[in-house]
Amino acid sequence: MPDVPEANNAYGLKGGSSEAKADAMPDVPEANNAYGLKGGSGETKSNVPETPEAPEANDAYGLKGGSSKELRYDGQTVVVTGAGGGLGKAYSLFFGSRGANVVVNDLGGSFKGEGQSGKAADAVVDEIKKAGGKAVANYDSVENGDKIIETAIKAFGSVHILINNAGILRDISFKNMTDQDWDLITKVHITGSYKCARAAWPHFRKQKYGRVINTASAAGLFGSFGQCNYSAAKLAMVGFTETLAKEGLKYNIMANVIAPIAASRMTETVMPPDVLENLKPDWVVPLVAVLVHSSNSEETGAIFEVGGGHMAKLRWERAKGALCKADSTYTPGSILAKWDQVNDFSQPEHPTGVANFMELLEAAQKEPSNPKGDAVDMKDKVVLITGAGGGLGRAYALLFAKHGAKVVVNDLVNPDGVVKEIRDMGGEAVPNKASAEEGEKVVKAAIDAYGRIDVIINNAGILRDKAFHNMDDNLWHSVMNVHLRGTYKVSKAAWPYMLKQKYGRIVNTTSTSGVYGNFGQANYAAAKCGILGFSRALAREGAKYNIYVNTIAPNAGTNMTRTIMPEEMVQAFKPDYVAPLVVLLSSDKCPDPTGRLYEVGSGWQAQTRWQRTGGHGFPVDVKLTPEAVLAVWDKIRDFDDGRADHPESSQDGLKSIMANMQNKSGGSSKSSKSGGSGEGDYLAKIEEAKKAKAEGTPYEYDDREVILYNLGVGCKRTDLPYVFEGDDNFQVLPTFGVIPTFNAVAPYNIGDIVPNFSPMMLLHGEQYLEIRKFPIPTSGKLVSYPSLVEVVDKGKAGIVINGSTTKDANTGEDVFYNESTVFIRGSGGFGGAKQPTDRGVKTRAYPPPKRAPDAVVEEKTTDEQAAIYRLSGDRNPLHIDPEFSKVGGFETPILHGLCFFGISGKHVVQTFGMFRSIRVRFAGTVLPGQTLVTEMWKEKNTVVFQTKVKETGKLCIASAGAELLADKGKL
Repeated sequence: MPDVPEANNAYGLKGGSSEAKADAMPDVPEANNAYGLKGGSGETKSNVPETPEAPEANDAYGLKGGSSKELRYDGQTVVVTGAGGGLGKAYSLFFGSRGANVVVNDLGGSFKGEGQSGKAADAVVDEIKKAGGKAVANYDSVENGDKIIETAIKAFGSVHILINNAGILRDISFKNMTDQDWDLITKVHITGSYKCARAAWPHFRKQKYGRVINTASAAGLFGSFGQCNYSAAKLAMVGFTETLAKEGLKYNIMANVIAPIAASRMTETVMPPDVLENLKPDWVVPLVAVLVHSSNSEETGAIFEVGGGHMAKLRWERAKGALCKADSTYTPGSILAKWDQVNDFSQPEHPTGVANFMELLEAAQKEPSNPKGDAVDMKDKVVLITGAGGGLGRAYALLFAKHGAKVVVNDLVNPDGVVKEIRDMGGEAVPNKASAEEGEKVVKAAIDAYGRIDVIINNAGILRDKAFHNMDDNLWHSVMNVHLRGTYKVSKAAWPYMLKQKYGRIVNTTSTSGVYGNFGQANYAAAKCGILGFSRALAREGAKYNIYVNTIAPNAGTNMTRTIMPEEMVQAFKPDYVAPLVVLLSSDKCPDPTGRLYEVGSGWQAQTRWQRTGGHGFPVDVKLTPEAVLAVWDKIRDFDDGRADHPESSQDGLKSIMANMQNKSGGSSKSSKSGGSGEGDYLAKIEEAKKAKAEGTPYEYDDREVILYNLGVGCKRTDLPYVFEGDDNFQVLPTFGVIPTFNAVAPYNIGDIVPNFSPMMLLHGEQYLEIRKFPIPTSGKLVSYPSLVEVVDKGKAGIVINGSTTKDANTGEDVFYNESTVFIRGSGGFGGAKQPTDRGVKTRAYPPPKRAPDAVVEEKTTDEQAAIYRLSGDRNPLHIDPEFSKVGGFETPILHGLCFFGISGKHVVQTFGMFRSIRVRFAGTVLPGQTLVTEMWKEKNTVVFQTKVKETGKLCIASAGAELLADKGKL
C-alpha cells in the first residue's frame, strides 16, 4: 500500500526433492553430497586459522543466546573486488579491523566502467594500514581474476574469503541497448565473478576451506525497467552461487549471494542525498561478515536481501501445479482449463532442485482424459523457434504449425527436416540455418519470408558440463554465448518489429539447473538464471507495448540431455509433454500474460516464485555489528513465523528496506532489537498504552494552507469557494481534517504493543475522519492528541487502531477526530481480542448496494497532483522524485493515498453535500495522471461509495461511506 509512510508518525515510529542422480557425469564424483544427502565429508578438518572465539560464534549461529565476543578473521586473507569505494571499501575496512589480510582490488574506473586509476585502491589500503591492519592493492580488471588471486597468494600465501563486489551500470531501454552495453555488463558482473572464483577454487579445495559472496540485486531478482543487461547479469549470480554451494559443500566451501542496496559510485547517480545517508554500505557489511565467518557451517547457497538496516532471506516456492494426462488430449486448451491449478500455492514446495518428473509422469498417466478447454488459435502468427532441428524445438514447431502458425525453423545444423515435416502435414514453414548468436540473421529469415514476427521461442542451447575445478574459459564462454547472449541477440533483433506492430510474445528457456543450481553446471546454471533475469526485465519494458515475455524451465529427454540422463528417462520425458504450455504462453489466451516462471514436463506445469522471510529491521541510528545480526539470525531466516511474503517486483523487493528508514532507536526499534520476544505481557502493555496521554502536536494554518490543500485534491481555478479567499462561500473541504494530525507524535511506540514488529510489514488499511466543528474554520491554531484505540490479534497478524483528536488551541473545542487502522503481518499471536470492537460508524464497512450507482463522478488527476498535494505535509520523496521511486521499485512516483481519499471525499460533497464523517478502506495504488471514478449510492442519510482507477479497472478505495451532515442536497 502507498500509505505506509503516512501511518508511521502517528504510531510512534519517529524518534521512538532434488536427489538427482549424477552417475551419468564422470567428472562429478561429489554430486551426491551436493544434493543434500547430508553427511558427506562436511566434517573434513579445514586449514582455516583457528580463532579463539569460534566456539562462541558457533553458539551464536545456532541462536543459543548470541555471543558478546567479536567475530574475528585473524590470519585469513580476504579478497574484495571493486573495493575502491562504496560497499567494497566498507568490506575492506571492516575485515582489516577484524584481523584479516585484505586484498583491495579496484580498477579505478567510473561507475559506467570507463577509465582506470589505482588511486581508489591505494587510499583504502592506506586507511587500513594506518589503523594497524594489513592490506595490499590490486589494480586488475576482474576479467583477470587469476591475477587478483595471485596478488593474495604472493602477499599473504593464501586466500580464504572472496567477495565478488565489482560492478558497473549501463542503464538504457532495451530498444536503445547496444551490444557494447550488454557485453560490458556481462563481462564485469558474470565473467569477472567466474574468473575470480575459478582462480580461488583450487586454494579453497586444497585447504578445505573457503567462503564466497556473490552480488545480485533487486533488478536481478525481479527485473527492472531499463536494466535488461544488469538484470540478466545479476540473476546469473544466483544460479552460479547455488551451483558453487553444491560443489563446495564437501570441501567446507560456503557460497552465498546477496542483493544489497547501498550508496556507492554506482548508486549515487540514481539516489537523492538523504536516501544515500540511510543506505550506507555499513548496513550490508555485518550480514556478509556473518556469512563468511568460520562459524558458518550451515548457510550456503542462500539468497539474502540487505540494506538500510533490514535483512531477509529468499527462497524459491513452487506451486502444486496442474497435472494433465500425457496423451492426445493434452493441448494448450486443456492447460487453460486447469490454469488455477498451475498457480495454486495452497500446498507449496520449497525445493532446492528439480521436481520428481518420473513420479509426475506416472501420476499424469493415471489422470482421466483432459478437459478440452478453449481452443488456442495461432492462425497466421509468425513464430520463430531457435534450436528447432530436434528435441524440444522440433516439438514446439510441429505443435505451432498444427495450430495454424507460420513457423521459422532455426537450427545451426539441420532445420530442413522439421520444415519438411511441417509442410508434409499441410503447414507453412521456412528454414533458417544460423547460430542464435547471429540474432539479426535469424530474425531476418522471418521478415524476409513473412514480413513480420509475432512470437519468439528462444530454445537453442548446448551443454558443456564440468565440475568447477575443471571448468575452463572455453567451456564457460561457449555456454554463456549460446544461451544468454543468443537469447539477447535474437530478442534484440526482433524488438523493433514488435514495438512497431505493438504486439509480441517471447518465451525464453531457463532450466532447473539455473533456478536451483546443479553440480557440474556452473556455466549452464549462470547462463540459464541470467535468462530468467533478462526475461523479467524485458517483460516490464514490453508490457505497455503488448509484448509479453515468460520463462519456462522444461524437463525433457533430448539429444542435449541424453548426455546426462539414462536412456529410459530420455524416452519417457518426451518434448511433446512441454510444448502445449509453450503454445499457450505464446497465445492471446493466457490469463497471466507476462513476467512469470513456469516449470514444466511430463504433463505437469507449475508456477515458481520467490518467498521471502519477514526478516529483521535494525534501528538506522545505531551502528550495526555482525554480533547483533547473529543475535537475531534465526528470525532473519524464519519462513514460518507468519511474516513471509512473495515479492514480485522491485517495488515489493525494496519496500522493506525503504520502510526501515523510519526505524529509529528509542522508537520502534525497542521491539526490533529483541525480535519482539521476551518482552513480557503484551496485553498489559496495550492497556498501558491506551492510558498514555499525548503532549499534543500543534498545527497552525490560514487561507493559504486551505487553498493549497483544495488544489492538492483537484480543485480547479474556477472552483472559487475552494481557491479564492475572497469568495463569500470560501471553505475548506472536510477531508482537510487528516492534515493537522499527520505529523502528530503518539504517546506510545507501536513496537512495544505487538510482537515481531517491523515497520516494513505495516499497511495503512483504513481511515476514519469525523468533523466535529461546523463550519470548519478556514484558519486557526490547532493541537492534535493521538491515542491508542485498540489492538486486535488476527493470529498471524496484528491490527492497530490509532485515534487522534484535533482541538482548537484557543477554545479547547474538538475540530476533527481521526482513526487510522494499520495491518501488521507477523505481529499476531499475543493473546489479544480476535475481532475489533463494533464502534458504530467508526468501524462500519459499507458494501455497495446491488444496483446501479445513483451518481458517478469521473475526474482525471494531473501529472502534478502529487507535487501539489505533498506541500500539505507529506514530503515523502516516493511521491515526487522518480529516481527515489525507482529505487523503491516504482517506475513512476505514486499518488498519496490520502490524496485520492480527499478527491473521493470532494466528489461526495459536490454531489450530496457536506458530511459529518467518512470512512474508507484503501484497496490499491494510483499514479498521477490516472482517472478516478467514484461510484455513489444514497442510502437514507449515508452515501456509500467506492473509487476505481479507470485505466486499470481496479479499486483504490472500497467499502467506503460518508454520513451526511443533513439529509438534503448541497449546503
